[in-house]
Amino acid sequence: MITWKNDDEMFSLMKEKLYTPVVGDILDQMGYRHQFLPAQIRPLVSQVPMGCYVKDDEPNNRLKVAGYACTVLENDIYGEPKKPFGYMTEALDQLRPNEIYIATGAHNSALWGELLTATAKARGAVGAVLDGYTRDTPQVLEQNFPVFCSGTWAQDSSVRTYVFDYRCDIEIGQVTVHDGDIVFGDVDGVLIIPKEIMHDVIERALEKASTEKTMRKAVEGGMPVTEAFAKFGVL
Repeated sequence: MITWKNDDEMFSLMKEKLYTPVVGDILDQMGYRHQFLPAQIRPLVSQVPMGCYVKDDEPNNRLKVAGYACTVLENDIYGEPKKPFGYMTEALDQLRPNEIYIATGAHNSALWGELLTATAKARGAVGAVLDGYTRDTPQVLEQNFPVFCSGTWAQDSSVRTYVFDYRCDIEIGQVTVHDGDIVFGDVDGVLIIPKEIMHDVIERALEKASTEKTMRKAVEGGMPVTEAFAKFGVL
């Protein structure tokens, strides 16, 4: 059994050894069958032309994200807000290491950009997941910070978006996200691991990922897939 001593080791293991399909399979087996965010929420870096804004030889840490959810609820507004951006600055300022800013609720403007990326990174956060758009794409990508979103759009949020609350329950697609849940994302999507089962899910997923590697070697070595499935129980 693979173990870890602290959060840093746990999230490093997840990013090194796991991928969303295997974690999603474990969640399905445990009866948690609605844990993936909508399919259009993908890594920002995968949504731009290859080589655009990113040097070919630059280490790419933008394609995988793992951390604790810091939930943010936003509203669409129309006209000048009573408080510019609502509680966005407060939500950013209280981010903690190993947390991911995960926001939903507003769709009339970009929810993220260059300065928010710099702020989150300075606070020790490890990523942003947005049920919506980001902007300042070159300036965000150059900071090598994982941002997952549904697309890019330059329209400003100052007169269109209001952060209503943070560290509250939110709903994105089919998933209810609680503050402190585990957010895990890669090129195949983003899923949420409920915090009360996170250790069990991660342990089982690590075991399944190892078994899948063993089965692949067996199949590549000539074993019929029916025989391999009967022996290893994964596919």
